Amino acid sequence: MFLRNAWYVAAWGREIGRTLLRRVLLDEPVVLYRTEDGRAVALEDRCCHRRLPLSDGTLVGDRLQCHYHGLEYTADGRCVFAPGVASLPPQARVRVYPVVERNKWLWIWMGDPALADPALIEDFHWLDDPAWGAEGTYYHVKGDYRLIIENLLDLTHLTYVHTATIGNYATANAAETKFEQRGKGERSGVRVTRWMIDQPPPPTYVKAGAFTGNVDRWQIIDWTPPANVRLDVGATPTGTGAPEGKRVGGIEMWNLNSITPETATTCHYFWAQAHNFQPRNRAVTEMLFDQIHTTFLQDVAIFEKQHANIAMKPEAPTINLPFDGGNVQALRMLDRLIRAERESAAAPRAAAE
Repeated sequence: MFLRNAWYVAAWGREIGRTLLRRVLLDEPVVLYRTEDGRAVALEDRCCHRRLPLSDGTLVGDRLQCHYHGLEYTADGRCVFAPGVASLPPQARVRVYPVVERNKWLWIWMGDPALADPALIEDFHWLDDPAWGAEGTYYHVKGDYRLIIENLLDLTHLTYVHTATIGNYATANAAETKFEQRGKGERSGVRVTRWMIDQPPPPTYVKAGAFTGNVDRWQIIDWTPPANVRLDVGATPTGTGAPEGKRVGGIEMWNLNSITPETATTCHYFWAQAHNFQPRNRAVTEMLFDQIHTTFLQDVAIFEKQHANIAMKPEAPTINLPFDGGNVQALRMLDRLIRAERESAAAPRAAAE
């Protein structure tokens, strides 16, 4: 179900502080907090003594004290104190997860710590690049994380779900679409490129770009495993050269998404919207965020209804249509990576037997 040897977003950096935060990630309970010097820590949220969540406890300096019997843990996962116990056994510890704080997100590695290379973290520099204005948030979604990947790689739904913001007739019926696989292994991915030439701009684009006529609009979507999706989107007045790379007189934005499974049926959805026109104008940033926030709440309702219907009858047939090319390729690639990881982990066990 999950690719474990990969970086996932555990939280926005602003969510982590001296108050303990519990978050279930890939079916594993994790407690997040900061040490007194501001360093982010992620520990298994399960006391090694009687398994109470450590997030029910409290911080005593940089030690995490269990609420049940007062055991205290350091940031490296070791239990260093238990009341009345002179010598603790070596197994008195909890798992510590590698974390990296980058581009306003706290990234966590849920697999083999020896493989946790920070160079593999996906680029989301738009979140804190001074040349871009950006705002984002977090949703807890009652649905399979793969439904969100599908949604972001197939934007024909904009015409029908988001007519008040970023959708219109052109997004489903006038788009020229290309699908391609990119890279290999850990650097693999899928790109979906969509162009809508000489079409009316949707409501959000009119608000952002003050367009008075038709536009040439692009949606260039990159998925990388396990669940990172970046959308390079925008529009310029039609005929000004955007398809040839000349983006002038219009608007450019990035929609930034990373989805982390909680369980097989729930997930954490982190996203932001960035723009490079008037990047320091907070009113513009908030307007765009509000528009996309409204849009994405509509999507969340779709995901949760889809998931509930699927759960009622998982064997019900589905079909793929031509515009599903990107999401089909991505989910097949993800399945291959998960399968290869499982086979690799099983090989040493089989040899030992």
